[in-house]
Formats: sequence, structure tokens, C-alpha cells
Amino acid sequence: MTDDGNRFTLEGPLDTYGMSHVGKVRQVNEDHFFIAAANKALTVQQTNLDNVQAFNHLKQSEAHLFVVADGVGSIGGGRLASGTAVQALGTYIGRTMGCYYSFDVEGENEFLENLENAVQHAHLTVQREYSSHGKGPATTLTMATLIWPRAYIIHVGDSRAYYLRQGRLRQITRDQTMGELMIDEGIMTEEQVERSSLSSTLSSAIGAEILPSVGLIDLELNDVLLLCTDGLTRHVGDDGIADILQSAHSAKAACEQLVDAALEGGGRDNVTVVVSRMVSAEDN
Repeated sequence: MTDDGNRFTLEGPLDTYGMSHVGKVRQVNEDHFFIAAANKALTVQQTNLDNVQAFNHLKQSEAHLFVVADGVGSIGGGRLASGTAVQALGTYIGRTMGCYYSFDVEGENEFLENLENAVQHAHLTVQREYSSHGKGPATTLTMATLIWPRAYIIHVGDSRAYYLRQGRLRQITRDQTMGELMIDEGIMTEEQVERSSLSSTLSSAIGAEILPSVGLIDLELNDVLLLCTDGLTRHVGDDGIADILQSAHSAKAACEQLVDAALEGGGRDNVTVVVSRMVSAEDN
């Protein structure tokens, strides 16, 4: 199998991998993904001090950031929007979010507010960059920020976040589409929405109208976290995704198998996946 996207593997206690493929039909890959770690620590290498343990509090928790984005727009415009949004998001977090290094439960509300601010920054950057393009391109954006064991999910659009626990796949996010709004209002049934274009018409997107959704989950050892664009979920059902995540021996293998399954299912859209396995020490 070949892929046209950049791939990045994260070294450390998590087994994490990302992959993006243009698919079988599209000429341009308008998806982007991003995997990063943020930490700050003072590591004592040598001293004759008696109480080295006094410095232990300076070893702060490491934060892991996972993002997928699926661009929407005229030819090439969606790629610009998703790339700009992910770049702006990563830059904002790298420059401003010192709360990564001093996070505790008491500061959770402030932390979530900073995450939302990062998404708003990405949104405004896309709008500013492409304001001369008329309606302009837009993009979905789904971000997971993991500070073990808690994962914070910020979601705009219809890319998804899932986690697998003990063989059961659970969807964390809910698609922000016009179809979901019609279902909520009782105007249409799920079956009617599935047969209409409203199932893929976004009601919220970076660069257009934005209504970020915020959630959190507490992960456990051996859980698997998945972020993906709809190029996966339109071709591979929940059972198929769960089987792959459960059986794959590594995050890289899971990504390769998920992308292969999407291509075998038709590959009508770009497909992007990020998989993170919460492996125990003996599994490393």
C-alpha cells in the first residue's frame, strides 16, 4: 500500500501513528493531520545536593496533541483551509499554552477555555487568509489533547473521534451536519437523512459558521483512541473499525489496515486516520 501523506510516529509511552491517503477518486488530498507532544521539565543530571527529590515537582505531565482536518472548498481550496487551520492551531498552542505544563484538575476550566481559544484562532486565521475568496474554503477539525489519563476533545464538523475499550468501539463526537440538526428537530428520520445530501452538509466548520463542541473522557490502559476523517467512516462501519483496532499489533499497523479498508470500500474521498494505543509498560 502507498500513501501520499506525511507519516509521523510518536516515541514514548504511547504508541501513536498517523496516515493520510488521497483515495481512488480525488486528485487532491484536502486532509491534514498533526501529532505532537508538549512537555517541560527540569532533569537533574549531576549534583552533590542532599535533597534531589526537591526538584521532582518540576517534572510536569506531558501533553499529547492529535488533530485531523478535512478541507472543504473549490479545487485546492479545501487543502489550503485544512493546512492553514492545523498550522495555526499548532503554532498557537506552542506559543501560548503554558497551562500544559502546570495543569491540574482545579485548572480544568481554564485549560478547556485555552483549547477553545486555539480553535477560534485557527478559525479566524482561515477567515482572514481567504476572505478575498468570496465564500472561501472551510475545514472540519477534530482535536484530542491527552494528559494521561484524561483526553479533551474539541470538535468542529464531521470528522470523528472514537475510543476502543475491551473490544467495544465508542464514538466520542457527534457529526455537526444539517442532517443531524434535522434529526434533532424531528423533521427527518435517520433513514431519510442518510438518503439525502444533508448527511454530509456541514452545519459547523472552521472558516464558516463555527460551533465548537467540547468533551472529555478518562482513558484506561489498553484503550485505543482514533481520530479520522469521513473518508474512513463512509466506507468502513463501526464493527470493521473495531475489529482492526482490536487486532492490530501496533498503531502503524492499525492505520495501514484502516486506510486499506477504506480504499477497498471504494476510496471515494481522502482518508486520514490517527491512532493512539494506551499500551502498558510490559507491552512496550
